Amino acid sequence: MSVTAPAGFTAAGVAAGVAAGHKPEGAPDLALVVNEGPSLAAAGVVTTNRVKGAPVLWTEQVLRAGAVSAVLLDSGCANACTGPLGFQDTHAAVERAARALDRNAAQIAVAATGPMGVRPAMDRLLPGIDLAAGQLTEFGGERAARAIMTTDTQPKTAAVRGGIGSGGGTGAGWTVGGMAKGGAMLAPSLATLLVVLTTDAEVPAPALDRALRAATRTTFERIDADGVASPNDTVLLLASGASHVTPDADEFAEAVRAVCADLARQLVKDADGATKEIRVEVTGAASEEAALTAARAVAGDALVKAALRAEDPAWPRVVAAVGASGVAVEPHRLAVAVNGVQVCRGAAPADDPAAVDLRFREVTLAVDLGAGDRSATVWTTDHTVAAPRPTRHPAPHPAPLPASHPHPRAESV
Repeated sequence: MSVTAPAGFTAAGVAAGVAAGHKPEGAPDLALVVNEGPSLAAAGVVTTNRVKGAPVLWTEQVLRAGAVSAVLLDSGCANACTGPLGFQDTHAAVERAARALDRNAAQIAVAATGPMGVRPAMDRLLPGIDLAAGQLTEFGGERAARAIMTTDTQPKTAAVRGGIGSGGGTGAGWTVGGMAKGGAMLAPSLATLLVVLTTDAEVPAPALDRALRAATRTTFERIDADGVASPNDTVLLLASGASHVTPDADEFAEAVRAVCADLARQLVKDADGATKEIRVEVTGAASEEAALTAARAVAGDALVKAALRAEDPAWPRVVAAVGASGVAVEPHRLAVAVNGVQVCRGAAPADDPAAVDLRFREVTLAVDLGAGDRSATVWTTDHTVAAPRPTRHPAPHPAPLPASHPHPRAESV
């Protein structure tokens, strides 16, 4: 049920102390996921934030070559907004991992989360990498999933089996697995989201990229909790080829989407301080883009969220949010249903809002714009009562930078 569900992967999660101060003592806070091959094909999607953390800047360069042999994940420090010295810290961590794993540093990706504006605790991070490398196992996926948690209350893992009896491939089948973290900040275009997906299918990097981008577009990019975009969003897909099965492209893409969808729903369920999981379904739009814009307008409306938290259907706020979104709407056809009760027809009152049962955690807002036949769905939550739990620790003096190794070359895929 995690990154080690597919063959050809090992993982570890260790208590390196990099998250001291915001994780319980002894809790794992540093993870490694290693692709044992024979293939090292990889693809990734990273934050759209123009200010990117040092781990993202490094990983973007690695991904250009389409090969990743290992992923280092640090939940103690985002290493964002730390300038050139922060990038040197990432470089030093990669060098240490490369030596510990006997791998090419140019094929090691990095993902990190935690406090921003401070540099990593290198005196803990570097020995922690050695510790993690020594504990790698094919059963280490669950421990790795726990190590990347920050405000999350539980690890998030998923797996899907494919290619068996479906006519979509040959051999004994293949698997897609994954893990994710993210419990407070979630927003369109990812946001404080770290995801590692793995597969033992034989899939080249360009095909991995197509499947991953299609999957994230309809899953991770359509969840929203607090509307804040992070400099560290990273979603990676690694293929080991260990099954020696080349899957049907459509079946493989659907498996990747299914794992992403499962993880995305777990992220929404665990959003910090949420009491409602809100599904915003927009239909009757002139285009999918218009449907998505309207859905995000409703999902991001503070008054809609606050009302649902108070168990008030507040359908006029939904109508107002849609009307202000800028998309084409036919007011005389506009309809809103809350948990199956159509409380609005023609932008006017319809069924009694008192019939809407909002006692339970899941809420569905269905909006028909009456302007076309396209649709989109966004998941969000109600308002967080308080700010997310802080993730802070003092920034110790970084360890000296080891001997230089050439940065990953910016090669075209």
